[in-house]
Amino acid sequence: MQDPSLDMNESELRSWLLDAAKLWLAHDGLWFQAVEAQQGIKQAIIHDAEAWGQFSPIEAKRIMKRLGIESGGGIAALVQCLNHRLYALLNRQELVKKSKKHCIFRMRTCRVQDARKRKGLPDFPCKEVGLIEYTTFASTIDSRIKTRCVGCPPDEHPDEWWCTWEFTVEEG
Repeated sequence: MQDPSLDMNESELRSWLLDAAKLWLAHDGLWFQAVEAQQGIKQAIIHDAEAWGQFSPIEAKRIMKRLGIESGGGIAALVQCLNHRLYALLNRQELVKKSKKHCIFRMRTCRVQDARKRKGLPDFPCKEVGLIEYTTFASTIDSRIKTRCVGCPPDEHPDEWWCTWEFTVEEG
């Protein structure tokens, strides 16, 4: 069988990629809900953190390879890679502050949290998993990058954003 993407125009390829990202996130959510139903939310978060701890470096390495980014590229490389994550297709994210050795990254919309809000559910407490996800993603790009959570559910946050992360290059 022929690869269907070979016959697609740019708009069709973008639509296909967006759909693939949505399917990826739906699978992640369904997987989490299945573990939560059988083992409870605490165990589901433990397993989720383990999975993200393995997935995030894989995603970072693939993005770096695709973009031709070498390890050790600092904040500039991290920012470029953050813009190429699957999340970047689904969520509205922004750089609040950026310098050569520091940046603050914010998730203004989150498909998962927005869906929970529409259903009248409380915020999903993703901070524990996010710490592992963002720390391993950033340190894969540059081992000198340190990650700090400024705020992420279950933390209180303004309506304008869901989570905010600070990345700093530490010389050493």
